[in-house]
Amino acid sequence: MINRILIRIKVVQMLYSYLLTRNEFQLQQAPVAKSRDSKYAYSTYLNILLLVMELSGYRVDNARRRNPMEALGDANMLSGNKLAQALASNIDIRDIIAKGGTGIELFDDTLLRLYSLITKSAAYTDYRKKKRHDLEEDVQFWCVIINTVIAMNPLVIEAARGNEEFTLAGFQKGVEMAVATLNDYQDTQTSFARAKQSLNESLEKAYELYHALLILPVYITDMENERIEAAKTKYCPTDYELNPNMRFVENAYVEAIRHNPDMEAYLKKHPFSWDSDYYMLKELLDKIKASEAYKEYMDEETTDFARDCELWRTLLRTVVFPSDALAEAMEARSVYWNDDLAIMGTFVLKSIKHFAASGRVDTSLLPIYKDDEDAKFGPELFLTAIKERDTYKSYIEKFINDSSWDPERLAFMDIVILITAITELLKFPAIPMAVTMNEYVEIANYYSTQRSGQFINGVLFSIANYLREEGRLAK
Repeated sequence: MINRILIRIKVVQMLYSYLLTRNEFQLQQAPVAKSRDSKYAYSTYLNILLLVMELSGYRVDNARRRNPMEALGDANMLSGNKLAQALASNIDIRDIIAKGGTGIELFDDTLLRLYSLITKSAAYTDYRKKKRHDLEEDVQFWCVIINTVIAMNPLVIEAARGNEEFTLAGFQKGVEMAVATLNDYQDTQTSFARAKQSLNESLEKAYELYHALLILPVYITDMENERIEAAKTKYCPTDYELNPNMRFVENAYVEAIRHNPDMEAYLKKHPFSWDSDYYMLKELLDKIKASEAYKEYMDEETTDFARDCELWRTLLRTVVFPSDALAEAMEARSVYWNDDLAIMGTFVLKSIKHFAASGRVDTSLLPIYKDDEDAKFGPELFLTAIKERDTYKSYIEKFINDSSWDPERLAFMDIVILITAITELLKFPAIPMAVTMNEYVEIANYYSTQRSGQFINGVLFSIANYLREEGRLAK
């Protein structure tokens, strides 16, 4: 019932929030106090991070200096690790490399020796037992290597002494700072866990909205029934007040959904009520009674169950769903609901149609997911997008650097949408490429800038062609 259109939207929203607020590898600021120890500690701190990159095969000097590790080529067993990739994509690290003058060349003669020690270490033996690693595992590995191999190696310390500002206290402090920066990834893991939880909660809230909208006619009907009963007890009630038309309050659909077994079971497990939204109910009731649909219904000679269902399909579609009062009430209930109304409203109308066709109180409500594949779709899409975001972002950069699109001025939402779309292309081969492209273009048109749909379509098409040529995409 929660279809893949809504799931895609939720994943994009949660991924946007997660990537916008995460703080992994946020570099520490240069010290304000200019003591020799603090100055050298910061220099060592930066060089330790750059050493991780160099040992992984990255060139970290803007000059023509050759990284000694490049001699290993594809034989470098440390290349391709996700920590080095994440550091390489960090904007602050890029700025440091561009400015130069880090003194990283002092460690050139130690790199191959360090590489040999690392690949012979117990930590590396344990690390290589698993063929694929996530970023967290790479962080843990490099923290151990920094503390046990790099920081304690006499050749590294001797090379570090080539800087005239060297102090042993500063060197040790710099190592601690580097490890602390990498360990900040744990904060990101907390953020990641919250994002996963928020994804699940947002989908569950969408399902709650489905039930809330289905049961809403019951509360509106009960309010009208209370008005009728109150009018009968007035000092001088009119004949109409004493003998009102009860067709609306005796609507068969309302009674069917009130006593529907699936609805009762859901509300028992997830209690929900519109009782606190008196003014919303009053405004909706007033608008309903002023509508042509209501007047026509009340004037008909007879009705049946199907007609009663049709009334509420019409009232929900034309009066209730477009109501500002409902929008305000939903916003107070959940930050997700206003975005979910269009899709959940469609399923509510479909369910009422099922009631009309079956004519039964025990008509089954829609399950939260159509099948197990849909249930797994959101979490798998989100998790893969997180894990592979740096790789997928490199694809994006590849196809915008030589175009009229300025990478630095792209809407961040566009990048998030593209990462999610690329994930779907590669992770879910059964979904046709045209479906994926159309869905994310629509999301871009709705959630991002005026030019975003065109941009997403063009870049995604280029990336898909590239992935086909590389043999990674069979669609």
